[in-house]
Amino acid sequence: MHSETAVTEARVAFDAVALKPEECDVRDALDISIPRVVVDYEGRAAFPDRGTLADLAAAKDVRVTTPVRADGFDPRGDDALDRDIPEGVGRVLVAGHAAYLTDAERARAVAPRLGDATGRHPDAWVGTEGVERVALATGAPQFELLSRTTERDVRALRAAGYTGDIAVYAPTVLTDDEDAVLDAVGAYAARRGPVNRALPDDAATDGDAAGRAREVLSKAVRDYALVGNAATVSERVDALREAGVDHVVAYPARGLDDLV
Repeated sequence: MHSETAVTEARVAFDAVALKPEECDVRDALDISIPRVVVDYEGRAAFPDRGTLADLAAAKDVRVTTPVRADGFDPRGDDALDRDIPEGVGRVLVAGHAAYLTDAERARAVAPRLGDATGRHPDAWVGTEGVERVALATGAPQFELLSRTTERDVRALRAAGYTGDIAVYAPTVLTDDEDAVLDAVGAYAARRGPVNRALPDDAATDGDAAGRAREVLSKAVRDYALVGNAATVSERVDALREAGVDHVVAYPARGLDDLV
């Protein structure tokens, strides 16, 4: 059930790397040893062109995140972009973040579109964020965001008899420098509901955080991201696999240089 682990040229074994096309040239993934790449969706304008995806797919196992409610990827409407993705490029099917959707797109029903899209792409992973029950009902591999309960939740799924693949997406910062960690993923952790509620009003969420805010964030970034030196992160990755995770997908929050 567990995937073959890929070891970076650096220090930690990850199964895949997630890249954001607005932050880097996704072709840079060709220069690292991790064989699987997940390209995040950051809006239609930033979506990589067919040639870029084909170049990546010639050397890597590539998946692209596609929001089933968005024009271009809607299996019940405009699916032109989806059909233009080169053969051999897989999907991570998601409901779609509201920030990247129009009002009309946000109003579309998720469940039937996920059902249709998994029928069209039977090897797709399905993102669980906000639609956990619907995602599980598809029977497709589950693509989850790392959280404080991930290990417990995965163990529960396995104990209940779920035998499909589970992938976990984790922002990753390979450093012991606490200011650098908070600069990279403090704001990300602060957006999680429990963290946001625990933070003082108008608190800094980066390396400038102090007092109660810094205390909350320093714990939260370790719940919602993989942070620390190589040994610390490796131990966390091993614990995730021991719990039943098949694919640990690292998003290098400080850039690809953190992984090489």
